[in-house]
Amino acid sequence: MKLDNKVAIVSGGAQGIGLACARRFVMEGAKVVIADIDETQGDSAAHALKGIGGEAAFIKCDVSQKDQVDRLVTRTVDLYGRIDVLLNNAAVVHVCDFLDLEEADFDRVVDINLKGYFLLGQAVAREMVRSRNGGAIVNMSSVNAVMAIPSIASYVVCKGGVNQLTKVMALALASANIRVNAIGPGTIMTDLAAKVMEDPEAKDRIMSRTPMGRLGDPDEIAAIAVFLASDDASYMTGQCLYADGGRMALNYTVPVEA
Repeated sequence: MKLDNKVAIVSGGAQGIGLACARRFVMEGAKVVIADIDETQGDSAAHALKGIGGEAAFIKCDVSQKDQVDRLVTRTVDLYGRIDVLLNNAAVVHVCDFLDLEEADFDRVVDINLKGYFLLGQAVAREMVRSRNGGAIVNMSSVNAVMAIPSIASYVVCKGGVNQLTKVMALALASANIRVNAIGPGTIMTDLAAKVMEDPEAKDRIMSRTPMGRLGDPDEIAAIAVFLASDDASYMTGQCLYADGGRMALNYTVPVEA
């Protein structure tokens, strides 16, 4: 197994892509700590991972709060003795017209989606350096790091920042044998995406920019996360791998079948 006896933290791991990654990490032999603000879903996710034979725990954490991040790292080390992998995945989206975007809403998204990645990435990296075991950090980016959507301005800005944060961390931590990479998903079939796809107009818009003609599956992103976290990616750092069904290669729209 590619992550046998590794200890991994997955932020935002109670549902969606984060949960899919946590599940795949467990299947590859890792001990997983799910960090999330939703206690009910977090407990349920950890229970589900244990149900498939994995070793997992849930720790409530708001990644925008340094004291909670530090507590998460300390408790993880107390539980499992070390940290080998971090998946920075916690994120929120605020949808509105750019001219109507309030400062408080912009700040909230940035605090979670960008500052949270910095806080948790730095805290975990410090522990990895202290232990001298090295490790792998994977930041969840997006195609929107490169491609802008004006109705989610704060989210787009954060994902662009995540890509640069990934490069900065990779360079700063290379000498400590800590690799830092990112994943840039396109539209993935999460619960949120499923609701959006119920609107025929929205579905056509998404499909018109997706050459492969389908949404991605969370498990497809999880497979990339395992690769980047494992020794299979031992000479990769500072990179972002895009899994988008061909969207970023597209300079036109494709016809949508009825």
